[in-house]
Amino acid sequence: MSTTTDPDAQRRILNRLKRARGQLTAVIEAVEAGGDCRTVVTQLAAVSSALDRAGFAVISSAMRDCATDTAGGGTRQAADEGERLSFDELEKLFLSLA
Repeated sequence: MSTTTDPDAQRRILNRLKRARGQLTAVIEAVEAGGDCRTVVTQLAAVSSALDRAGFAVISSAMRDCATDTAGGGTRQAADEGERLSFDELEKLFLSLA
């Protein structure tokens, strides 16, 4: 299953992940250099927040692109129609980010 079929959503998700990667690199460099605790923790919080936002963006996109049912019980569609998620599966993924 693809993360999203919407090119704009995919671009936004990738931008968030790349931003998080850059922030994580800054954290690693700060720790290696014996950086200030406040700076390291602030950067870690930024990385965590960026990853959370990327995860929520993926789930949001999946709710538009991958949901297969409207009643909430849901079943998976056949593989030849693409791996789609039921609302129950989306909820489980969403809650795993909490």
